[in-house]
Amino acid sequence: MEDAPKRICLGVITGAHGIGGAVRIKCFTSVARDIGKFGPLSDADGARIFELRVQSDTPKGLIARIGGVDDRNQAEALKGTELYVARGALPDADEDEFYYTDLIGLAAYGTDGNKLGVVKTMNNFGAGEVMEIELETGGSVMIPFTKSAVPLVDLAAARIVADPPSGLMPAPKKEKSASKKRPKRKRQSE
Repeated sequence: MEDAPKRICLGVITGAHGIGGAVRIKCFTSVARDIGKFGPLSDADGARIFELRVQSDTPKGLIARIGGVDDRNQAEALKGTELYVARGALPDADEDEFYYTDLIGLAAYGTDGNKLGVVKTMNNFGAGEVMEIELETGGSVMIPFTKSAVPLVDLAAARIVADPPSGLMPAPKKEKSASKKRPKRKRQSE
């Protein structure tokens, strides 16, 4: 795990809204309007601070005003800007709830105690949360982030225990056996 304080991406500016400098934001918070609730937001490197005033929530994203952005050109220039907040500004997660950023980088072990690899990413494609583990043996495996497939998450020890459903783990690579070579035929001389 990193020693530097983590910053969490809460959303991304997807474009301008209207001509007065408003922006459209895709939010990653469970409640879109909460994006500004945790304090000032900054860009990816923390160099620029954004004071956000939410105007409305639409199916295309949150509409907000940012201090100092007064026209469409300034708003368009921010397109693609990710909005971050310090991890410490977020509330503690409830029991059996986790922030994705706290899971990424944890060592992953099987129920047999053998190390599988490291948690690479967390995703939700609409049917539930999925954890991608980069395997020690190469490649990766995606497993559902459920209590049965991931029975233990120990943030203090920086590890998880995974019990992937049958068929998800790649088959062990077979060792190539030394092939028996046939002796070459000798040409018979006449």
